[in-house]
Amino acid sequence: MRFDTIIRGGTVVTAADTFCCDVGIADGKITALGNDLGTAATIIDATGRLVLPGGIDSHVHFAQPSGDGIVMADGFATGTRSAAFGGNTTVLPFCLQEKGQTLREALKKYHALADGECHVDVSFHLIISDPTEHVLGQELPALVEDGYTSMKVFMTYEGLALSDRELLETMSVARETGAMLMVHAENFDAIKFLTDRLERGGNIAPRFHATSRPIPVEREATHRAISLSELVDVPIMIVHVSNREAMEEIRRAQRRGLKVLGETCPQYLVLTEKDLDQLNMEGAKYVCSPPPRDEASQKACWEGLQQKVFSVFSSDHCPFRYDDPQGKLAPKGRTSFRWVPNGIPGVATRLPILFSEGVVKGRIDLNSFVAFSATNHAKIYGLYPRKGTIAVGSDADVAIWDPERKLTIRHDLIHDGSDYTPYEGIEITGWPVLTMVRGRVVVDDGKLVGAKGHGTYLPRNKPPKNLAV
Repeated sequence: MRFDTIIRGGTVVTAADTFCCDVGIADGKITALGNDLGTAATIIDATGRLVLPGGIDSHVHFAQPSGDGIVMADGFATGTRSAAFGGNTTVLPFCLQEKGQTLREALKKYHALADGECHVDVSFHLIISDPTEHVLGQELPALVEDGYTSMKVFMTYEGLALSDRELLETMSVARETGAMLMVHAENFDAIKFLTDRLERGGNIAPRFHATSRPIPVEREATHRAISLSELVDVPIMIVHVSNREAMEEIRRAQRRGLKVLGETCPQYLVLTEKDLDQLNMEGAKYVCSPPPRDEASQKACWEGLQQKVFSVFSSDHCPFRYDDPQGKLAPKGRTSFRWVPNGIPGVATRLPILFSEGVVKGRIDLNSFVAFSATNHAKIYGLYPRKGTIAVGSDADVAIWDPERKLTIRHDLIHDGSDYTPYEGIEITGWPVLTMVRGRVVVDDGKLVGAKGHGTYLPRNKPPKNLAV
């Protein structure tokens, strides 16, 4: 058998198994697993290292419209580059439909931004902000058939929040088409009420962002989203869950047999609301929604991973520069936390944080790490088994990890378009030392060696009706 590349001597880990073997690759695919595979044009020595499926980050924001005078720090070139440095081989950014815009108009613009720019493979979720009769009755069903098989709805944010009726109508289309529906669950009116009251009291510093979005705001919306999905009988994914109360709403739904999935993120495992309480505007670096909570909430999110209440672990990478009037230090942001650009970078640090804090510290095992980082994303969003596993016939998307490499997270390791990382200074054990996308090495030992444009767009299948992760 002919191979372009053989990865030799490593420990292969999937969501189900751990075994020692070589990996044979030809024409961008894994074509053999075994010992004594012979020779190849390229031999990669993985002795003493882990050979894992490339990470899939199913929750990232690139080049997204962010309001007047605000510019997101990452387009597709820098965002996918950073993803590759973090051991990721596929990312799923959001295509935002703006008010008055058709979904196809939004997609045309988004594809134009991505074409020829990507270092890793990409596929788009659709953000539904204007669920008109035309969008729900014609565009969305057609687009699902074209491979855009997931959509996101918001229960908060001006211009994005949908009414309960609009949520139900969109959920109904998701059910009819078999698409996966993602929900940002926070109560819009409660946040507006708390924000107005805080501002009237002169409480405008970044730390009050967390005060304006307390746990009950997320818990109530999570419960309401689950209740609405139960009415329609549609699977939903509650994204970026930050605390026990919301996690337990999901767990109760699952125990009742409802098709409710959950996601959590690094900021809810290693950051707290205290990070927002820094001098001057430094706290703006940590403004994201939902906000980081407290140590008890961190423990609850780990519990959600350990007990498989959460199916996926994503970054919610939403990057803005800090020292920039078009970023976190926007002039209006100095007048109130309300106007600080909402989101933090994290696509490159997602997996090292989960590996170090989870696997190395004994909170989760290696197979669960692979499931949370890659396999479950592929299954839920219609990419499995092409992506998310190491198996004959799958794309040769591989991340080779040095499980003992120790380093301190610094921004110069991230290679994104932002000028900071909220995880600066965290001590890490375990790091991806090689990232391969469809048989081609993109990052090797901290150096970008793959050309921009190798990453391709991925149409996706619908998730299986009997989805089990």
